[in-house]
Amino acid sequence: MKKKSWYKKKRWIALSIFLLIYSGVLLYHRFKPLPEGISYASDVHSLQEDEIEFLYDLTYDKGDKEVYDQSIFDEVNKTIKESDDFLVLDLFLFNGFTDGKRDYPKISERLANSVIDVMEENPSLKVVLISDEINTSYNSHKAPQINELREMGAEVIYTDLNRLRDPNLFYSGLWRMTLSWFGQSGPGWIPNPLASSAPEVTMRSYLDLFNIKANHRKTVMNEDAGIIMSANPHDASGFHSNIAFKVKGSILNDLIRSEKAVAAFSGGDLSTFPELPAVQAAEKEKEATVKGQIVTESKIQDSVVTAIDDAKEGDEINIGMFYLADRDIIDAIVDATERKVKVRMVLDPNQNAFGHQKMGLPNLPITGELHKQGDDYLKIRWYDTNKEQFHTKMLYVKGKQESTIIGGSGNYTSRNMDDYNMESNIHLKASNDSKVVQDVDRYFERIWNNEDGVYTVEYSTYQNKLSAFKYIMYILQKLFQVTTY
Repeated sequence: MKKKSWYKKKRWIALSIFLLIYSGVLLYHRFKPLPEGISYASDVHSLQEDEIEFLYDLTYDKGDKEVYDQSIFDEVNKTIKESDDFLVLDLFLFNGFTDGKRDYPKISERLANSVIDVMEENPSLKVVLISDEINTSYNSHKAPQINELREMGAEVIYTDLNRLRDPNLFYSGLWRMTLSWFGQSGPGWIPNPLASSAPEVTMRSYLDLFNIKANHRKTVMNEDAGIIMSANPHDASGFHSNIAFKVKGSILNDLIRSEKAVAAFSGGDLSTFPELPAVQAAEKEKEATVKGQIVTESKIQDSVVTAIDDAKEGDEINIGMFYLADRDIIDAIVDATERKVKVRMVLDPNQNAFGHQKMGLPNLPITGELHKQGDDYLKIRWYDTNKEQFHTKMLYVKGKQESTIIGGSGNYTSRNMDDYNMESNIHLKASNDSKVVQDVDRYFERIWNNEDGVYTVEYSTYQNKLSAFKYIMYILQKLFQVTTY
């Protein structure tokens, strides 16, 4: 009897020790210090009119035809081919894997060929490619386009995601203590969850996926210009609607600095990174009409909330967004409407993801909540997607004389805004008569008013699809954090 009692006591002691260690691992990796240079807000730079350019891709219906108005990767490939001294790329999805159901544009192959061509023409060119292990399905197979560049001599760096904080709170603690020690590589045998044409994956890679964090940045830069975008060079994303900003001048130093920080904590060769001389011509400062700043990770959230909070009655807040779920930003939007600031939002209905049908989460339940504010100051339209996504991530606060624009890779979700994913945006302030503001203004008016095509539809078109089941699923996903938002 005593022996049985002692055995039970030992079990409780063992369980208590396990829970203590598990809780410690869980809490440490949830709140641990970020690597140096992450969650970064650069200095504010003065830009001339010709040092900032707004780019976009739009897929829309015109008559009985689907139209593709695309410019982003034309400019990306042009920038790559104009590289003389160095080329730095940070690309989240960079592969040609698809569901095979459409004739997708060969974006990834075209970009890889642009880099290869310029490296062959200029053997002394330093090329750095930072990416995410999602392209190898977490080490289950090779990434063809990325491997090609590595074989050409590019410094290829896969972001060390283990150094980032864990958003999937309960799962990641257990994964770190057990499954992570076995690695992910080996012959795959499970169908790839990311694309049917991608190689099969190991169970260990599949389980790594559930940590749900990423280097989600999309940037390209050489000695003359940098591009910050919401677009991925990913064939299955080829029809998505996206935005980008091309910048020049001294702000490039800070864009490079933000990428060098990723390379530093991921074991990259830092000697391959350049340092541009600062541009500090007094006359240029006087002529500048645009102020620009690089913001990453949670500094994006700070910038967005501040810009919304600063909006006054008579101003107009315009949001184009793929995912909207971040509480700080949602609260700021509600506060703005209560100050009688007009808010217009164009959102993706979250119905499609690379051939898979989605349930409308998180945007349907979030907009259902916001719609209770009434439509006096808050108006919502859905982008009229077919099999593609409205993948834009941009805020445009139109003031009486000056406007604020924030755009790049960051969705408005806790995963993107709270220092879990790696993100990169540009924050601009400019007079309303500047070209960049006028271009962004025309873009929003075009899609809001369906000028020369059908871009957006009424709020009720998708919102009536919000069932009780979907709302419960949204609550459960948020509670247990097994979600990409």
